[in-house]
Amino acid sequence: MLNVVISQKNNEKGIQVAQFLAEHLYNNPKYANSKRLNKAEYQVFSQNGEDGIIQEIFNRIGTTNKYFVEFGVENGLECNSTNLLYKQWSGLWIEGSPDYSRQINERFSDLISKGQLKIKNAFINAENIESLFKSADVPAEPDILSIDIDYNDYYVWKAITNYSPRLLIIEYNSMFRPDTHFVVPYNAERTWDRTSYFGASLLALQQLGDEKGYCLVGCSFMGSNAFFVRKDLVGDHFEAPYTAENHYEPNRDYLYYTNGHPRNHRP
Repeated sequence: MLNVVISQKNNEKGIQVAQFLAEHLYNNPKYANSKRLNKAEYQVFSQNGEDGIIQEIFNRIGTTNKYFVEFGVENGLECNSTNLLYKQWSGLWIEGSPDYSRQINERFSDLISKGQLKIKNAFINAENIESLFKSADVPAEPDILSIDIDYNDYYVWKAITNYSPRLLIIEYNSMFRPDTHFVVPYNAERTWDRTSYFGASLLALQQLGDEKGYCLVGCSFMGSNAFFVRKDLVGDHFEAPYTAENHYEPNRDYLYYTNGHPRNHRP
């Protein structure tokens, strides 16, 4: 009986999420400009609609080496690059949890054994990030770098100076509105305490991106990830201005919902 009730509640939430998206995203004039990214959102293995945004960005700027780097992937079943593995991309995952790393090594052993995927178990900080890249033979210009470590994200991106990903995806703290510059103080050992005190506001990340040669081209509708494209690739492909004010999306965690069967990969 309990399983029936849970299933019914999930179905009801799925319908509510679909209705909300139809009204506030797909039929909203704010997103009518074809250069805006949000209408392209879809979810395969990403937490929200990031899979669709990634695809749309590369539809516009093209791919080169089809190489990704992502850290903070947990068990690999809900992150921004898993779907790319099914499109014959290759890349590196860095995960700080020994247990999650073990699960990845078991679950994705087929892709690891043929060299399509590398996994490193390491706790990331600003001091070690580039040495981790070097030890894994990361190309100087990977197509994607995705950063989600829940606390020091800003400082880790700032510390990456010898690698220039074409697309940079990073979590932002959407509690802070786009007029607020907020960054937690750097602490190499600190992790998220599951409160609002983490990471950086979108304005802080936009300004860092400006310094590093990147344009903010969009944010996920759920208000979690920001997308930065290298300035030499932006052209006329995305909606200007490339500012936090233009592209900010508020937190919409209530939209968190995964349709269909539980995600998995089996060697």
